[in-house]
Amino acid sequence: MRGFLLLCLLALGHAKPYQPINVLDFMRDHEIMMQDADDDDDDDDNSLTDCPFGCQCSLRVVQCSDLGLLSVPENIPADTLMIDLQNNDITEVKEDDFKGINKIYALFLVNNKISKIHPKAFRNMDRLQLLYLSYNQLTQIPANLPRNILELRIHDNKISNIQKEAFKGLKSVHVLEMSANPLANNGIELGAFDGMETLYIRIAEAKLTAVPKDLPSSLTELHLDYNKITKVEIEDFFRYKKIQRLGLGFNQIKFVENGSFASIPNVREIHLDNNKLKKVPPGLNSLRYLQVVYLHSNSISSVGVNDFCPVRSSVKKTLYTGISLFSNLVKYWDVQPATFRCVSGHRGVHLGNNRRK
Repeated sequence: MRGFLLLCLLALGHAKPYQPINVLDFMRDHEIMMQDADDDDDDDDNSLTDCPFGCQCSLRVVQCSDLGLLSVPENIPADTLMIDLQNNDITEVKEDDFKGINKIYALFLVNNKISKIHPKAFRNMDRLQLLYLSYNQLTQIPANLPRNILELRIHDNKISNIQKEAFKGLKSVHVLEMSANPLANNGIELGAFDGMETLYIRIAEAKLTAVPKDLPSSLTELHLDYNKITKVEIEDFFRYKKIQRLGLGFNQIKFVENGSFASIPNVREIHLDNNKLKKVPPGLNSLRYLQVVYLHSNSISSVGVNDFCPVRSSVKKTLYTGISLFSNLVKYWDVQPATFRCVSGHRGVHLGNNRRK
């Protein structure tokens, strides 16, 4: 169930300019939400008579978006499953704003002006699984987040420091989106992610100059695009042996140390596009399951015949479905045909000359 939810939620996209979530479409696309509700009665509309002023309520969903609200409205029905407070002017979440709302599954507070959340604001929300706090003015991770959250989106805030045990008790979080915060490597305290079993983390558009070394070891997807990382070192991925997708595009990477990818033998996809590489990173030919490599928009001037494929034909290798090398210095006529002998077909390789601007 959680694996299915993860795949669906990733379709919502990465950090980008604010786009409102259509709650009704969200409900229809994620019927699993209603299946998990564990209702004790059969009256799905029993909250209609007690809807906050100006909001719309149906099927235990309270929609209060785009109302210019300065605070969380009162009289939210106790049996509410989803609360939509997007695109308002809420500045603070107080201790009793959600008091007694214990069945809630999803809470959307996106695109407000929230700078403060009371440590007890989310108490007793044992069923909360989706918490969206993006596009606000938070300077730190809220304290005492509900422990059953599956997805936490907190990108585009003002968080520059993640303190030790900031995510304490959040063992169930599978998706953590923290992009577009002014977060540097020295702002991540040792132990900040202790106990987490997160599968997907994205910290893009931040101030990282190196791959963080203390993220959850359970990661299968790590996206660090649009940072200031200058090199990839051999110890960068020692902790992340389960990674299957790695995003390092749009950085300033000039150098990849030989053996850096040996610690992630199950990786399927690597993004190193829009960097400053002068050659194909070493070790790609030893990654048995690697299928997609993005290397376009670098400064690669040559490609060796064994850069991508195993030297020995007896070594088993999953065929590539995509290798991008366009917008580099390499000339396609200088690349030997055997270089792509382990690609599924000619359409799997994207080559092009370096164009003059």
